[in-house]
Amino acid sequence: MDRLTALGVFVAAVEEGSLAAAARRFGLSAAMAGKYVSAVESELSARLLQRTTRRLSLTDIGARYYERCKQILHAWDEANREASDAQGTTRGVLRIAAPVTFGAMHLGKVLARYLEAHPHVNVEVSLSDRYVDLLEAGVDVAIRIGRLPDSGLVARRLAPCRMVICASPAYLERHGTPRTPRDLRQAPRLTFSEAVSVGDWTLVDAKGRTHVIDGPCRMAANNTQMLLDAALAGAGIVYGPTFVFGEQIAEGHLVALLPEYRTTELAIQAVYPSARHMPLKVRSLIDHLVAAFGDEPPWDRGARPRKAAPKRSRGSAARVGS
Repeated sequence: MDRLTALGVFVAAVEEGSLAAAARRFGLSAAMAGKYVSAVESELSARLLQRTTRRLSLTDIGARYYERCKQILHAWDEANREASDAQGTTRGVLRIAAPVTFGAMHLGKVLARYLEAHPHVNVEVSLSDRYVDLLEAGVDVAIRIGRLPDSGLVARRLAPCRMVICASPAYLERHGTPRTPRDLRQAPRLTFSEAVSVGDWTLVDAKGRTHVIDGPCRMAANNTQMLLDAALAGAGIVYGPTFVFGEQIAEGHLVALLPEYRTTELAIQAVYPSARHMPLKVRSLIDHLVAAFGDEPPWDRGARPRKAAPKRSRGSAARVGS
């Protein structure tokens, strides 16, 4: 009997709740998985699992044995990773979590180049704007944006996350160009409804004074790509990260507003459970992301705020509002 496989099947049966599910994890038949567990029980002369037609439950001895087996299997995996890393071979499944819009807009090509450079690595990406527990979800590395809550995770900065206020030339043609924060309070605002960092819609003037733009908004959405489309269609003024709006600003489809005012700068970071015994696949991915993005990421090139004075059909004063 392969003892490590037997221990693995036992642990999987406990975690999955059935021998059939454990068998699927190992590519075995349910009968063979049952034989592995029975062989362990025979060798120990102890019952580890109580089996019924509906579920499995651990005996007292089984509960203690299960915890020990998890430690043994973890140590075995760690030893294999260290040995693989020592040979300089990056391999295995790399599980990544990332925000929806950032991942959809910027990770595909970057990960394609990473996979080309590391043919023995497979990648599983989960896109969600809600934070997940990395250990509970089995995630190797997560990309997070904004100010991170205190936790036991390790973080490495990948790139700046600069914020910008912008609108389409068509909107500015109809409503005029805002010149002051006060103008923005009267304008139809398009807002991201699930911002995790405080300081949204905050501007700082040349004298260091803070201006918070609050009040009702014309459209709120939990996806910034939708806000991008709405802004391009002239629905209002939007505030958000340049990784969403920068390319459209550089191409002239959107205009960055109030260039005399400074916006909040956040950070795009990679977080992972521990720097100790970090798998080579995680370290190589993070190095790859740093190189791909950096202090001047692609979406910021040519997207710096600049003054815009669109023509207006009548009147010389800027006006805002809907």
